[in-house]
Amino acid sequence: MLDQGAPTHHRTQEAPTPGLGARVMRRKPVERLVAEGGQGEGGALRRSLGLWQLTMISIGATLGTGIFVVLGEAVPKAGPAVTLSFVIAGLTALFSALSYAELAGTIPVAGSSYSYAYATMGELIAWVCGWCLVLEYGVSVAAVAVGWGEYLNELLDGTIGVTIPDALSAPPGDGGVFNLPALIVVLLAMAFLLGGARESARANTVMVVVKIAALALFCAIGIQGFRSGNYEHFMPLGMAGVSAAGATLFFSYIGFDAASTAGEEAKNAQRDLPRAIMLSLVIVTALYVLVAAVAVGAKPWQHFNDSEAALAQIMREVTGQSFWGTLLAFCAVIAIASVVLTVLYGQTRILFAMSRDGLVPKVFGRVHPKTGAPRANTVIVSLFCGVLAAAIPLGQLADATSIGTLFAFALVNIAVVVLRRTRPDMPRTFRVPLSPVFPALGFGFCVWMMGSLSTVTWVVFGVWMAAGLVFYFGYGHRRSRLATPEG
Repeated sequence: MLDQGAPTHHRTQEAPTPGLGARVMRRKPVERLVAEGGQGEGGALRRSLGLWQLTMISIGATLGTGIFVVLGEAVPKAGPAVTLSFVIAGLTALFSALSYAELAGTIPVAGSSYSYAYATMGELIAWVCGWCLVLEYGVSVAAVAVGWGEYLNELLDGTIGVTIPDALSAPPGDGGVFNLPALIVVLLAMAFLLGGARESARANTVMVVVKIAALALFCAIGIQGFRSGNYEHFMPLGMAGVSAAGATLFFSYIGFDAASTAGEEAKNAQRDLPRAIMLSLVIVTALYVLVAAVAVGAKPWQHFNDSEAALAQIMREVTGQSFWGTLLAFCAVIAIASVVLTVLYGQTRILFAMSRDGLVPKVFGRVHPKTGAPRANTVIVSLFCGVLAAAIPLGQLADATSIGTLFAFALVNIAVVVLRRTRPDMPRTFRVPLSPVFPALGFGFCVWMMGSLSTVTWVVFGVWMAAGLVFYFGYGHRRSRLATPEG
């Protein structure tokens, strides 16, 4: 029998500390992701982009990389079947784009696939995805900037008869010491981005119109030099060559990913983002295949020789005049600058979202109150990408971008299925047809193309991911807003 006069000892029940597994699997609610949209340190992003601007951002980030720059590297791998490589890469992108379109309309935020993974698969997977996007976007900017210098030299040679010496126009390993043009184009893109999203979108639209006109001109002239004999041995290096070229070219299709990073600056993101993603992918794939078909028809595939200014050379060879090649080089300089601008934009917005969640330093989330742009973020990312572009050869950059892109896209295809099952009640302005079949195909294509990449690329990817995990467990895991009481 209890002694009623005895003192009673009250023990406070403390909530048990979640284990490591529970902490790394914590998910951020979709409603919270959307509610925080646009909010940064000291200011907010401005919603100023409509369907036209979003589509132009998507095309701007996509059209140019594969056709103006990497075509010269892809043709020696696949031969005339490079056209098939573009189709395979485009088909792979299509399945992933369908998943992106559904998630962009459901979760219209700046983090792209990073945010989608955070809402569906947990923080660690989201971090891995975000870290892949940093590789994808940052290295893509650098890769495209390297090719920009090649076309700048073509333009200078055709107009004033001088070129920038190899020591200052090619990266180490390609006969150069420091690729100055690559650094310059990244800094020019930075200057536009510092003015704000609307001003950057206007400049990008003008550049996109120029690049489409340039490719149309190339097809009109290049078709005159078309020789059916160039297609006699359509697949000289077999399906392995087609697959390898497709994996290299896949990084040319990340434009719709860039559009999804504009979710917090779109006027009507839920309606316009899915439309912009699908429309841009159809336009870009059609142009890629058409231009590649004309290029290989006008020039034997054995003679491409890794040229990064292949289209300008074909124009010159077909017409026998330097004027047309010089004109195309001018358009390519504008076109590739557009890619640098829009992909750099996407990189800054992904880091903005990761900073808001506490996984990277707060400096990436600071927004300038007048321009509505994350200025410090833009400067830091631009300087990093500019130096990378000036110091690393193009081929290694393109393959590193491809593997990061493919990994992130594979996760998006999983995320769309997970969200369908965990939140079937959520309104969706776009739905992937035949789900989960199409997302499964998208995932399978991504894994297959990742397997086509070289061992060196996989080693680089492994080192990058290891460094990312060290950063996450040393910094982001403890500073995550979901880990703090006020978070």
